[in-house]
Amino acid sequence: MELKKELYKIEDELKKEIEGVSDYIFKNPELGNEEYKAVEFLIKELEKNNFRVEKNYCGMETAFRAEIGEGSPKIAFLAEYDALPGYGVEKKPGHACGHNWIAASTYGTALVLSKMLDKFNGTIVFIGTPAEETVGGKVPMVESGTFNDVDVVFQMHLESQNNIACKTLAIDCIKFQFKGRASHAAAHPEDGINALDAINLMYAGIGCLRQHITSDARIHGIITHGGDAPNTVPDLTEARFHIRANNREYLNNLTEKVINIAKGASMMTGTEMSWEKFENSFDNLVNLKSLQELMKKNLLEVGIKNIQDEGKGATGSSDIGNVSQVCPTMYTEVALEIEEVCHVHDEAYLKYVNSKEAYDKLHRGVKAMGGSALEILTNKELLEKIKKEWRELKNIK
Repeated sequence: MELKKELYKIEDELKKEIEGVSDYIFKNPELGNEEYKAVEFLIKELEKNNFRVEKNYCGMETAFRAEIGEGSPKIAFLAEYDALPGYGVEKKPGHACGHNWIAASTYGTALVLSKMLDKFNGTIVFIGTPAEETVGGKVPMVESGTFNDVDVVFQMHLESQNNIACKTLAIDCIKFQFKGRASHAAAHPEDGINALDAINLMYAGIGCLRQHITSDARIHGIITHGGDAPNTVPDLTEARFHIRANNREYLNNLTEKVINIAKGASMMTGTEMSWEKFENSFDNLVNLKSLQELMKKNLLEVGIKNIQDEGKGATGSSDIGNVSQVCPTMYTEVALEIEEVCHVHDEAYLKYVNSKEAYDKLHRGVKAMGGSALEILTNKELLEKIKKEWRELKNIK
């Protein structure tokens, strides 16, 4: 395909600009919903390249939406740029998950395609999505209809394997509080209502529940407040749990069971229980064979091999899953070929996410995403095939 050769050539010419995005964000790590430097930098680059930019998108200060081109189809590329807390001696934020690389790869793809607008009809969309590591900025975007006019979404992530069949679990994040009555634990224990007992019973109940859940599901949590002094019966305790499963339908059922366990613990101890979600709920990722085949083809064409195309085991959760529930989405993992055994979120990974090896995969990733998008933009039958498969998976007629 001659257009792909042109795309590759343009990417080669823009290498330093694309690498500059990764380098700047890596050297200026910011936590979720605080990514002001990253957003200011990206918007400046987008406006310099004639993108139309909407700032403070969906009411979030560190979100934006940029477009270039006109009409349909609309192909969107999603940037993440939040860092993780607590690395190094000083425990500062760092991009151990490689979101600097994600921002650079999606920006680079949108930029390269923007230089080819005379070759196709359609709109290139670049969306800045904050706080993936915590509350998940894509969730309110989905709820506000951001992706209702988008035909296909692309995003890539560094990982330990080349994977076109990524798996993310649906998750609910629940905070439980138990209120009892304080009393002197030695002098008047009979007057107290022990809120810590309630959490202990809840933990025991969840331990029993784990024997009777599917192998993909996960329930894990911490006690964030267990009392104030050992000689006082705790009157207020709090715990936070992550509840995950392979799909939203099963997770809803599982979350209800966990809440019922908390209710039972409350009844057994005479405490008052309340609960709320302390982070947005994420949905599982919807994978499409048509998009996987397209991406695999384009990865191979740019020299990325050993591609895993079957979902293996349970993984973490991401707000990209919510996007895939409302729009055909291709989420791809790209491996860094390094000798050290380390993974995303490991402190050791900080050495690699802005390295020469990362840049090599950055340019190959841009070309693979760009090539895939170019095929969709110039082939109406392919786009309809993708959208038909998504509708069938979602039971939409």
